[in-house]
Amino acid sequence: MEVYADFAATTPMDKEIMEKMFANADEFGNPSSIHKIGKRAKAQLEHSRREIAGLLNAYPSEITFTSGATEANNLAIRGVVSNYDHPHIITTAIEHASVLNTYESLEDVADVTYIPATEKGVIDKEAFKAALREDTALVSIMLVNNETGVMQPIYEIGEILAGHNALLHVDAVQAFGHMGVDVKDFGADLLTLSGHKIYGPKGVGVLYRKNDVILNPMITGGSQEKDRRSGTENNLFIYAMAEAMKKADDERTMRSIKEMQLKEKFLNTLTHAEIPFEVNGDVNQAATHIINIHFPWTEAEFLLTALDMADIYVSSGSACSAGTVEPSHVLESMYGEDARVKKSIRFSFSHLMEEEEIDAIVNALKEIYERLFIES
Repeated sequence: MEVYADFAATTPMDKEIMEKMFANADEFGNPSSIHKIGKRAKAQLEHSRREIAGLLNAYPSEITFTSGATEANNLAIRGVVSNYDHPHIITTAIEHASVLNTYESLEDVADVTYIPATEKGVIDKEAFKAALREDTALVSIMLVNNETGVMQPIYEIGEILAGHNALLHVDAVQAFGHMGVDVKDFGADLLTLSGHKIYGPKGVGVLYRKNDVILNPMITGGSQEKDRRSGTENNLFIYAMAEAMKKADDERTMRSIKEMQLKEKFLNTLTHAEIPFEVNGDVNQAATHIINIHFPWTEAEFLLTALDMADIYVSSGSACSAGTVEPSHVLESMYGEDARVKKSIRFSFSHLMEEEEIDAIVNALKEIYERLFIES
């Protein structure tokens, strides 16, 4: 049995949504064209924009379509920072690489502060308050960590910034479909999403930008997306992302319950199998679909290979860092140079999985553990 438990890296495209997408493929026109075919494409584009805005409690004019969350995060950060002369900006040490690496690349033109995480995987609100300055222009904090699943205190951060001029940018890629995402409740000025994390297509993302936020574009050469992102819109994928978001929102309760049941079964079955493990981060403050496990008896690199040979597909962290053997920057922020940083695996579940697949994962882990220690 092949078992895929890496849904935080990407999800399969929903077949129903795929069929709807191709059924709408006849509307192939360029939304910028002024003839009837272009106008029909424009109408479809704006319909998708309105649907996505409604799901986020935003206005349609606040939605910008991009090629994915990486571009959306870059546009949010670079688009704001370029409006200032050496501003102070804040992020956390546990962000996705598309945020963290972007902040690092701006250190010559901005004063950057990185807030570390506690061992629970959450940033310290007092440390954030201490870092906040009068000249802070931007704060970027993810809602759900892509490696541990731990939720950050976005509501509290939003309240702290309510009387401040700093803009709040929220990476909600791992959150939508697993919890409510309301830009007004968060106090968010900018928020990013990705299509392929919610059973939509790869190559499409969304940037929410509050109407009064000024962004300098990164991609120029056209007037699309109200001059914020040049290039002909990918109407087909945008339509599919809107459909994926609607379905994820409609099924959120069902999906979350199933994911939580799978996670609880996984932890209980691991315990019953007497496989030594520890959970990284606060499991009680985590999203339903992600869990990061420390296995003190082996290196993550070996375990990933052994699981792959057993047809169990998981990861040691972000898929955007795949192919590397570098320790997780998220776990390093939480635990420093502790050995667990190199001995941890991320499992991410889906409502599409069955309990038999959880049993298969644990059976494979038990076989590897016994082969290493008991048989030797």
